[in-house]
Amino acid sequence: MAKLNLLGFDFGASSGRAMLGVFEDGKLTLEEIHRFSNDPVQLCGRFVWDVPRLFYEMKQALLKVARAGVKLDAIGIDTWGVDFGMLDKNGRLLGLPMHYRDERTSGMREKVREIIPDVELFARTGTAYNTFNTIYQLYAMKCEGDPILDQATDLLFMPDLLAYLLTGQKGVEYTIASTSELLNPYTRDWDLDLLRQLGLPTNLLGEVKLPGTVRGKLLPEIATECGAGQVPVIAVGGHDTASAALAVPAKEKDYAFLSSGTWSLLGVEIPQPLCEEGVMAANYTNEGCVDGSIRLLKNIMGLWIIQECKREWDRRSDAVDFAELVEMAMGAPAFKAIIDVDDPCFMAPGDMPHRIQAYCELTGQPVPQGRGEISRVIYESLALKYRWAIERLEADMLKKPIKVLHIVGGGSKNGLLNKFTAEAIKRPVVAGPGEGTVIGNLLMQAKALGQIEDIPALRGVVEASFPTRTFMPETDGAAWDAAYAKYLEKFC
Repeated sequence: MAKLNLLGFDFGASSGRAMLGVFEDGKLTLEEIHRFSNDPVQLCGRFVWDVPRLFYEMKQALLKVARAGVKLDAIGIDTWGVDFGMLDKNGRLLGLPMHYRDERTSGMREKVREIIPDVELFARTGTAYNTFNTIYQLYAMKCEGDPILDQATDLLFMPDLLAYLLTGQKGVEYTIASTSELLNPYTRDWDLDLLRQLGLPTNLLGEVKLPGTVRGKLLPEIATECGAGQVPVIAVGGHDTASAALAVPAKEKDYAFLSSGTWSLLGVEIPQPLCEEGVMAANYTNEGCVDGSIRLLKNIMGLWIIQECKREWDRRSDAVDFAELVEMAMGAPAFKAIIDVDDPCFMAPGDMPHRIQAYCELTGQPVPQGRGEISRVIYESLALKYRWAIERLEADMLKKPIKVLHIVGGGSKNGLLNKFTAEAIKRPVVAGPGEGTVIGNLLMQAKALGQIEDIPALRGVVEASFPTRTFMPETDGAAWDAAYAKYLEKFC
């Protein structure tokens, strides 16, 4: 088996990094080459992604690899979903891609619903409603009369766009396309009639391809500038959740996965989509896996809430790290209050501690005070939401029990949240690997290069390469049952 040097670019909503993966003798080792902030910009009344800055940081990573004397065998890119850039007929980027938290999509669901009822839209796409989905972003452009919509010849989702900037080759990868609410989950192709019904152009969306294909090689000028050579860029699971789910080191059947980060994506892998009305009512989504199967999952607000709290607390006074917030939460009283983490009031950036306090007061609960109490409310509420999400999968969709929850991503390192989750869901929680997204990215490159046979073998590499930690429920669960009953009464 050949030794491979693989570079994975992993872009999150607030930061990005380039990780060097060395795949040799059936194991993967990781080294962080370059880390950088991903700072969206409020520009001319719009919230946009600073793509030129991100492209610059990618080249810095390539320069660092070259200076270290490492010859790369491949590159892969994953990002968040739904957002996109547009190219004109000359292949030039038209403006900066909009951030999914920009307010232009406000009210778009209601407008789209007048043309295509919710039930019909879900039956055709299997995609859960989120105000920021690509379909609503495009319809907002139409309603605003945005000239870019008329000038564009190609729509590229963020990993596709960044790969284009490196290679000059256009392409659309399946897992990222499946976040758009424009894809037919049965055919894995665009629902062009949907675009026609909404009066949107049908010429923007390219051929959808499964991960594992070569995008192209680094453009000669970039290869020369960065000293990298013309390295192939491979389409991996471009949606970060697809890459993270690929890195779940599961042997057993009947498991669920949780990709825990700014967002919490909790779900299961199934062979065919479930586009029934009950699935829609629970706001579950059908997204693409790297092999063309489906991730049936719930998109939960996740660690965004504690991240925004920390940002506000750091602004007000001396900064503390997340480990200190966990210690404070451990010393705070249990179940002082519960929040629905998916309430729209927690969606936007801003003074999150105040919003949590106001929410608790509005819902007739004791108001948490200080960092410890507020942090504990967040962690307990997340664990309760995970229980709700698992129970909906079991009872309403799969019709069978889920025996274990695998947590990957940065949130898997939070021992307190893992412990709370095991207690809340009353079953084992297997935490790790923490770098799940970039591991899935890197190993998909190795598979594309013929060094890993199939998905089970790939997951075997994860298990052999990275440790996990198992959390078992340690109490009789009475306190969590009481809190869950309160959660159901207030929010369901």
